[in-house]
Amino acid sequence: MMRLPPFSYYAPTKLSEAAKILANEGPDAMLLAGGTDLFPNMKRGQQTPKTLIALSKIESLRSRFTDPGTTESGLILGAGLTLTDLVESNALREMYPGLWQAASVVATPLLRNTATLGGNICLDTRCTYYNQTEDWRKAINYCLKKDGETCWVATTSDTCRAVSSTDTAPALIALGARVRLVSADGDRVVEMKDLYKNDGADYLQRRADEILSEVILDPMDGWRSTYWKLRRRGSFDFPILSVAGAIRADAGGTIEEARIVLGAVSSQPLLSEEASDFLIGKKLTDEVIEETGRIMANLAKPRGNTDLTPIWRKKMVPSFVNYTLQELRGDDVRELRTRIAHQHRN
Repeated sequence: MMRLPPFSYYAPTKLSEAAKILANEGPDAMLLAGGTDLFPNMKRGQQTPKTLIALSKIESLRSRFTDPGTTESGLILGAGLTLTDLVESNALREMYPGLWQAASVVATPLLRNTATLGGNICLDTRCTYYNQTEDWRKAINYCLKKDGETCWVATTSDTCRAVSSTDTAPALIALGARVRLVSADGDRVVEMKDLYKNDGADYLQRRADEILSEVILDPMDGWRSTYWKLRRRGSFDFPILSVAGAIRADAGGTIEEARIVLGAVSSQPLLSEEASDFLIGKKLTDEVIEETGRIMANLAKPRGNTDLTPIWRKKMVPSFVNYTLQELRGDDVRELRTRIAHQHRN
């Protein structure tokens, strides 16, 4: 049986108090939100904090859900909101369907009841050579992400290639979201697209003394958004490929703004400036959709450190980009979604 190692525990009730504790405890401290990823990692020795600072008692993180119910106003989502809170929000489903879809397909209902928005945004990167027991990792002399010197999926690389597996981040990037980071010295707002780095070991621009407190979503008048996820089991797994898309078109269907994001094929979510620029000024014809799929496939460089083969996952990119843009065009894809959820389980 794997057990949690010993640690000190704080449960502050105010965000400012949590920030002070985090600053005082230094790099040996970690934040605890839902714990659905952190606790298993601690049991396997992947993450070894000496101090945990629980955020669950900070009311401002759990209750800050500015939900005006109108399309003229945006939303402010507290980072401590559970994914179930998001799924049960009618305003979120109506105004930001891409984020709602992403939240609704994370893990299982039981885990979504505990897992938080902030935790999913900051989700640790994953890798076949990292997400193992201590004895397994020791047997290969560990890896570049934790305790070792070699990235076993790319042995000549000096950068860890562990994979970003967050569902909500690609959707939020497509929506142009921002996050607020709070520390004992103050706070700052960062674009979601700038929050991540293409380094599996050092994958966030968030400093060690900062707490992600809220997500800021602007009004999305005229925008459509969606999220598609590929995984082995349709009811549980982390993504092995995801596509988030958002477009704003005029009355005639000509695209004025667009954002297309790939997830789970790199150490960070990948926003394609090339695909976004290509779509502007065009209508979503079958030919335009097909070409966008080719552009996105060129961007994707999956590696063999997660489920199923990287060659097959790369081949699936154009198909999932097509599904995304077909839905944004207005096609009825409900039957397709159901079929996809059951198709890739073996």
